[in-house]
Amino acid sequence: MFDRFLSKANELLAKGEPFAVALVVRYQAPISGKPGNKAIIQADGKLWGWIGGGCAQPVVVKEALKALADGLPRLVRISPTSTAEDGIVDYTMTCHSGGTLDIYIEPVLPRPAIVILGRSPVAQTLCKLAKTIGYSVSVAAPDADAEMFTDADSVEASLDLVQLKVKPQTFVVVSTQGESDEEALEAALRSDSAYVAFVASKPKATKVIEYLRGRGLPPERLEQLRAPAGLDIHASTPEEIAVSVLAEIIQMRKARPSVQMPSASPVLTRTAKDPICGMTVDRSSARHTSDYRGAAYYFCGEGCKQAFEKDPAKYATAS
Repeated sequence: MFDRFLSKANELLAKGEPFAVALVVRYQAPISGKPGNKAIIQADGKLWGWIGGGCAQPVVVKEALKALADGLPRLVRISPTSTAEDGIVDYTMTCHSGGTLDIYIEPVLPRPAIVILGRSPVAQTLCKLAKTIGYSVSVAAPDADAEMFTDADSVEASLDLVQLKVKPQTFVVVSTQGESDEEALEAALRSDSAYVAFVASKPKATKVIEYLRGRGLPPERLEQLRAPAGLDIHASTPEEIAVSVLAEIIQMRKARPSVQMPSASPVLTRTAKDPICGMTVDRSSARHTSDYRGAAYYFCGEGCKQAFEKDPAKYATAS
């Protein structure tokens, strides 16, 4: 089982897909999860592995998605009584099985990615610096080659970004500095990247932006462009400019979620709270449900459902 777990993790890493690892680190009987049980939770909420029964799984998925969004690990405790300890995310669930489960959840995120358009001295220095701090670096520029960018993960000898698979979280820096400026910046702005920066003076950037406006690029997209690129540290040399650009990228990374989650994640919105025991129940797979005054209620088991139906008015507001 451990070999299969490692294979699954390596598969996701190779694809550059984010996921979280959940590991049972402590338990108090009676409960099905045991120390060493582990699972992988993907960004779409799919759980692969085993960390315990129905009480634990919806909670683990919920907290794993939060970990992917903020990039922070957490220790989750599922128990019949509240513990309120520092450093523990506490879930009180009075399921019939009883018992306590402590689960450590850690996000595994792909390396931050930079795509550099251009083969200027700034582009070459930025490639080296980004690689030094663990970024994935791709370069696209006419006549660019691996000898020019020895630190790059990939080099595309054109401005075609299709093969580079630019995602919203990819940082794109245009540092052509006189070589195909307009074509490079247009390719960057037509990509899915949420961050596009242009290494150029303000007058130069203004002229290129006007050209691209005439090419039909939406005004709101042009407003997202960062030009001149980088933090204002009065940089002048190629090395200083590259440092300022990388510093801005680091600042942006720290300010935004690690994984862009939908504002209404279907995984989170499809869960409901059992009004009897407090357990998080997956609406889509719940086998025990009840209707009261036009509202649906979901339960972890038949016992909770029966307790609810004996006095629904008492518990209805707790859902």
